[in-house]
Amino acid sequence: MGSGIWSMHFVGMLAFTPVIPIRCDVGMALLSLAASVAACYMAFSITSSERTGRLRFAVGGLFMGIGLFVTHVTGMPIMCADSLLRYNPIYWTLSAVVALAVSYAAVQLFIRFRADPNVKRWKGLSAVVIGLGICGMYDTGILATRFLNGDAAIAGQSGFAEPNVFPLYGVALTVLFILIASWAALLYDRRVLEKLAYSDSLTGLPNRHEMNRFFDRRSGRLSGAAVLFIDLDRFKTINDTLGHDVGDLLVQQVGRRLQTFLDDKCRVFRIGGDEYLVVREDCPLSEARGLAERILHAINVPYLLQENELYIAASIGISLSPEHGTDRFALLKAADTAMYSAKSTGKNQICVFDDVMDKHLVRRMELEKDLRKAMKLHEFFVVYQPKWNARTGRPVGFEALIRWKHPKLGVVSPDEFLPIAEETGLAVPMTRWMLTEACRQNLRWIRAGLMRLPVSVNLSAGVFQCRSLIDMVRRALDETGLPPELLELEVAESKVLYDLEAIIEQFSELRSIGVRISMDDFGSGLSSLGSLDRIPLDTLKIDRLFVREIGSASKRAVVRAIVDMASELNLDVVAEGVERKEQIEALSSIGCELMQGYYYGKPMERPDMEAWLKEHSQAG
Repeated sequence: MGSGIWSMHFVGMLAFTPVIPIRCDVGMALLSLAASVAACYMAFSITSSERTGRLRFAVGGLFMGIGLFVTHVTGMPIMCADSLLRYNPIYWTLSAVVALAVSYAAVQLFIRFRADPNVKRWKGLSAVVIGLGICGMYDTGILATRFLNGDAAIAGQSGFAEPNVFPLYGVALTVLFILIASWAALLYDRRVLEKLAYSDSLTGLPNRHEMNRFFDRRSGRLSGAAVLFIDLDRFKTINDTLGHDVGDLLVQQVGRRLQTFLDDKCRVFRIGGDEYLVVREDCPLSEARGLAERILHAINVPYLLQENELYIAASIGISLSPEHGTDRFALLKAADTAMYSAKSTGKNQICVFDDVMDKHLVRRMELEKDLRKAMKLHEFFVVYQPKWNARTGRPVGFEALIRWKHPKLGVVSPDEFLPIAEETGLAVPMTRWMLTEACRQNLRWIRAGLMRLPVSVNLSAGVFQCRSLIDMVRRALDETGLPPELLELEVAESKVLYDLEAIIEQFSELRSIGVRISMDDFGSGLSSLGSLDRIPLDTLKIDRLFVREIGSASKRAVVRAIVDMASELNLDVVAEGVERKEQIEALSSIGCELMQGYYYGKPMERPDMEAWLKEHSQAG
């Protein structure tokens, strides 16, 4: 813009040829050009902020106007070097005012409406305004100028003098520069910025935007293509333990390995943090499986990142066109569903989408949608399962378990809806409700003269993450009035090591007020064995897998080891899943006396549990 203003000035001077010698000082001309460019740069720098106010517009317009005016005022003496110049103060002031006013209006128009949908029209209008303003300022400046050549005074008189070709060359070069700069900007916008917008900055692979464009361009022409949805297993664990820098390096390395599969028919995209998509055209199922196996093998090769040797697995879901859809949405949904199915079957797996998965996905989406309003509609209820002491023949407590009665689907298995609740964060309010309900019901039975037994409640992992467990338990005890020693909290072994230090801190505070703590499903992974002496516990519940196969010598040896270890740590042991008398005898023979399972009672709703308590109270 500065070059354009400067060029307009000298073109105007060539148009106005007074009867005086016209010369040009090259150095001063370049200085005038620099002044014009600097003024425009300062004006746009000041007004380019997203929060440009009136003050910034005023200052920006001031610099622009000064640039216009200075370019003209300094350019006149450069070309009329042999003449003395005098100015009419009125016209001189008027030309300065015109320059400032028009500059302010042009800057405001250009900046203010840059986000307007009709931005091209507003840009054009600002160009017209500033062009007219420059011409008006120039013409007003000429009217203000008197040329004195010796004794002659010439004002507004025109004639013909010997032309000076330098200004013409200067203007031509400047216009050429403007055109080249415009073309370069257009090329940068089309090529460089497009590449930035459609490629992933970390891996250099095409990103999700390019994936969408790829599918849109091939709409209806992807018949016979295979879509592979790839997700790295345990990537979050790597980020959390080794840091995001190592995670970024891993993403880059995986991207490089996937690039080796590129050819004329195969495209690779990075569509998320640790998610990639491979699309191969003209690829039947057998070839798609082979490609997925080669990709899985390439990803499984160890990585050496910042002196860390990492072994990474991945889950791959496959969808085919047209079997599973022909558009982007259908193919991606199918491949994504197949990928999650591969994760659920043990990870580092390949899974092809089928109708069973589709039905499972539809049901899961329906459950997730209905789960969000189930609490308000009072669709949850609690069932209770007793715990038994085989040596004394007496109940020692009971466990509260949540159930969901869906208005259309009936009673939904907790194995189906609890994982959804954990993923969506709904498990925390569900746990809060069940905790209060179980404490309230237990106190009712005690006040009704039934047995005084502790009630156990299972905890969601989410209550540890949001640090709400202490307040949740205290509030439930305060609201219901249940003594703390009659409440036991159960947490699965797999959830204990999520944030061990935080869990130890929270358990310690709960035990200090009298609440009992139990580790559920113990032995399913033995992942907490090394930290067992640090975790404040009262009870270990042996996983039902060992109880079911207690007849096996190896399983019996593991159970005996758990019982002996618990005895050394002064912990109670409860065997889960007891269903047969032979299991009771085997467990009793190795010192496990506390049991829970269908043999002693299935999970019962409140009336049935109340009748069970009355029966065994009378028997006692």
